[in-house]
Amino acid sequence: MTEQKFYVDITAANVEDAIDQGLAALGLTRTQVDVEILEHPRPKILGFGGRDALVRIKKQGYEPPSAQTEKPAEKLVESKPSQPAPAAAPAAKQAAKTTSVDEPRQPVKAEQPASQKSVANDENTSEDEQVIQTAIEVVTELLEKMRVQAEVSAHFVEPEDELDEKLLWVDVEGKDLSILIGRRSETLNALQYIASLIINKQLGRMVPFMIDVQGYRNRRTQQIRQLALRMAEQCVKSGRRQMLEPMSAHERRIVHLALREHKKVYTESVGEGESRKVTILPKKE
Repeated sequence: MTEQKFYVDITAANVEDAIDQGLAALGLTRTQVDVEILEHPRPKILGFGGRDALVRIKKQGYEPPSAQTEKPAEKLVESKPSQPAPAAAPAAKQAAKTTSVDEPRQPVKAEQPASQKSVANDENTSEDEQVIQTAIEVVTELLEKMRVQAEVSAHFVEPEDELDEKLLWVDVEGKDLSILIGRRSETLNALQYIASLIINKQLGRMVPFMIDVQGYRNRRTQQIRQLALRMAEQCVKSGRRQMLEPMSAHERRIVHLALREHKKVYTESVGEGESRKVTILPKKE
């Protein structure tokens, strides 16, 4: 008799593909599992580096045994004293003896975390500003080389899903910029990919990144959500699966998020590469 699996760790090119493969391996739907992203994907820069996404899919309410054993192991390693510790002990004892009993220590301890917190906040703000400025400069330079006149701005967008990171959103505004979008947004995706490689290389880390031209991405998102809801209604009425057109990983994710709380249907991604698409299926009652 085959032993039933309650969780699986999946590696794939992106998070969405890893989730789909994990669901297939467990024979469960999205509403029956919890998803934990162990490693976010990192794109290659000039053909080097990069990594796939690593995702853990587990049945709701189940806790993998490895999750209980990994943390204590880390604590044992961290609590192991280093070799110079015994030599430093006399100095610590001497400092303790020379400290006056009347000197209040509580205020000192209270002031240090406050100052550290302030410095941390400043560093985070400064880091975000640096990322935004870098993105604006890179995209502006690329547009200039393309001889396209446009205004570029950027800001961070909070994630729609708890599994996502905050997204760096770059807006490009100007007159007649349809040339930057192309058929099925192919030109826009290519521009975004090149800009992402340059930005990640300059910053030395991966930054979730999206370019929008004259609000095209927002309009497309609304169209996909409306399509998903309309196809879900057809699925419920007919009792048969409905298959959408091939989409990018980003657009497939929009469909999954739009229908993840639907009471009568669920979604799956099928196909490979550019032919990958979302299927909407009726839930079994």
